[in-house]
Amino acid sequence: MTQVLHQRLEHYADGLDGQPVTLGTLAQAHGPALPGSLLVLVSAPCALPIPGIGNVLGVTMIVMALAMWCGRDWAVLPARVARLEISARAAQRVLRLLARIYRLAGRWARERLCHLTVLPRRTWVAPKVALMGVVIFLPLPFGNVLPALAVVVLGVGIVFRDGLAVLSAAGLAMASVAYATAVAAGAWAWIVEPLVSWSRLAA
Repeated sequence: MTQVLHQRLEHYADGLDGQPVTLGTLAQAHGPALPGSLLVLVSAPCALPIPGIGNVLGVTMIVMALAMWCGRDWAVLPARVARLEISARAAQRVLRLLARIYRLAGRWARERLCHLTVLPRRTWVAPKVALMGVVIFLPLPFGNVLPALAVVVLGVGIVFRDGLAVLSAAGLAMASVAYATAVAAGAWAWIVEPLVSWSRLAA
């Protein structure tokens, strides 16, 4: 299934004719709906230098996580997000990145600890996805990479039913939060606090 998926995405990327492509179209390129593949779709582009994509997809992750927590169908892009257009060049980069992810993951991922890949109502995965969406939304230098990777690995784990990948995603999520906290603390110590002190002296 995953072999067919990465071939499908590469073939679709080769067939783009230069017109802008909607995110909904990129989702349809995956063929049969797979919740895990949708997580990969909304997170992988956040690691690419596409202006504004991190803000939109970070919010999308939060919306998906809320639906996941409430037990609703979350494996569907919100309508406004599905209509969002990106250039054909950016779409090709996204599709080829996704194809590369599935091709590489197929070499090591396998079914194990499968109970961790099942997402019941109020699953512990939902808060993690929401938190990664928040971190991606924040304007942190290189702040998109780790949380995007965490959600990509989570999505791959669900696609391959690999619970070890799901656990690895949790570790990456913790590293993302630690990085965001460190950057925020550094910004406060080096920028905000001196400005506050200066304004008090000026007053």
